[in-house]
Amino acid sequence: MKFDRVYHSYWDWEENNFNMWGAVENKKKWIKKAIAFTGDHLKYGRFMMRVINEWPISCENALTDYNINRKAWIGHAAVALAIQCPESIVREAWGHLTDEQRFLANKQAERAIQAWEKHYGESKGLCFNMENEVLFD
Repeated sequence: MKFDRVYHSYWDWEENNFNMWGAVENKKKWIKKAIAFTGDHLKYGRFMMRVINEWPISCENALTDYNINRKAWIGHAAVALAIQCPESIVREAWGHLTDEQRFLANKQAERAIQAWEKHYGESKGLCFNMENEVLFD
């Protein structure tokens, strides 16, 4: 199910309060921190779930945009929420993960996005059956 695109002004995005688009000093130190965080798919996944619960405006703005890499966005957001690390550092750290770490992280991102879509759809009055078809109340 695709939702209509929703836009919010950037000054309303919760991610701005967590340095997602900011900068850091000592880039090498931050890359190491981001590698350690993103390499732990369970912790990474827990923070992705926190993002979908704690950042409703940012999530609606980003996750209704099907022209972006939504898995990357939720991952960047999770690292920003957890350790206030900018997405530019997370992108670089991603290249240092093993294929298995990336696979597991992507599974966590898919899980978080599906959970957000289910909750978001239900908040809009949609019901989902077991085959993920959308029904209206």
